[in-house]
Amino acid sequence: MPHLILIGTLDTKLQEFLYLRSQLQELSQNASTPLKITLIDCGRTPIHHEAITISQPDLVKSYGPADAFDFKSPPRGEIIKYMTRCTSAYVEHLIRKGDVDGILSAGGSGGTSLVSAVMREVAPLGMPKLIVSTVASGDTGPIVGETDITMMYSVVDIAGTNAMLRDVLGNAAAAMLGMSTAYEKRMLAQKDLKPESERKLRVGVTMFGVTTPCVDTIREYLTSKYPVEVFVFHATGHGGKAMERMVSEGTLDAVLDVTTTEICDCLCGGNMSAGSSRLEAALKQGVPNIISVGATDMVNFGPKGTVPGSYKARKLLEHNPTVTLMRTTREECRMIGNFIVEKIKGFAGEREKVEVWIPRRGVSMIATPGQVFEDQDADAVLAETLKEGLRGTGVKVVEDMRDINDPGFAVDMAETLMKIVYRTK
Repeated sequence: MPHLILIGTLDTKLQEFLYLRSQLQELSQNASTPLKITLIDCGRTPIHHEAITISQPDLVKSYGPADAFDFKSPPRGEIIKYMTRCTSAYVEHLIRKGDVDGILSAGGSGGTSLVSAVMREVAPLGMPKLIVSTVASGDTGPIVGETDITMMYSVVDIAGTNAMLRDVLGNAAAAMLGMSTAYEKRMLAQKDLKPESERKLRVGVTMFGVTTPCVDTIREYLTSKYPVEVFVFHATGHGGKAMERMVSEGTLDAVLDVTTTEICDCLCGGNMSAGSSRLEAALKQGVPNIISVGATDMVNFGPKGTVPGSYKARKLLEHNPTVTLMRTTREECRMIGNFIVEKIKGFAGEREKVEVWIPRRGVSMIATPGQVFEDQDADAVLAETLKEGLRGTGVKVVEDMRDINDPGFAVDMAETLMKIVYRTK
């Protein structure tokens, strides 16, 4: 049976967590080996109960920062930050021992903030992570981030037990037991897999709707010609972050960064920014890396009425009722080009593994001749900025007269990536 971690603010949620624990034990009672449960108290006020594996005082004493912390005077937010650090350190210790198969929690906004931070910071992608939360039906982007945290809405507040909450917590326990059991089996099975040298190469590729034909061609070509597994990431901000996290964790071996539109949103205030560290992970890790400029013709906003007033006179396109696209200008394209150049210069330690590919006939489906976002002058500024900025750096820049969704362009990028992979092994 798997080993599950339960994390909660037990000074306010003890009864609810005892119910979760009892449900897990009841569901697993017919197993040949007992379910292992580690119950962590990350609350503000110390409490005592025999079911608690590590109490709040022990957590603070053994895994907190060296400086003493006064729980009486700081505001609630500071206490949450402090307990996040303590809990993260302990959970990371358990995960390093290699016997954790899932993390389960339940709470309000404060508890959700604390436990989700622990999950994001120390739990690997793929490990089951579930939070029953009063805020799960709202904006969960800041909670989930680029990770695979599962959110379950509690319906009623997690304050005492009642029939509704028991149903929800019971479902959560059953879901976690199922997920963690499957995860444990996968981890055990991986020990019997082929040696590292014989496994498939894992390639990350970024995609948007307007670059889908390119990515589809790349995926089909690579998987049919080479021992490759392709991971496609939707370039919505969290998609780029997820890809870079997987690169940093060593889960991806190469990157074909077709769609770098998240840079536009970062620089121009759009809704789909992946942050100012975009591109850095693959460059730092030194994995084979082709960077293109897919969908750099656009910045993403919500419904048309939400576009900032300073952009109202710009060329806008309602992609759908919830997404409005804004065409990037010459100056913005220069900024995008400089962003890419600066990242490569600043973080690429193995420049022979990096290439930049520029499709001159259009960087997206709607930027080709005759389409609504056609702007050859702006695209030319981007191309010239990249060429001039990377001149003499040892990074190859490929300027191609096809558009990004041309099948030949896609195949050539994919084939070049594989040449870099085999050349630099």
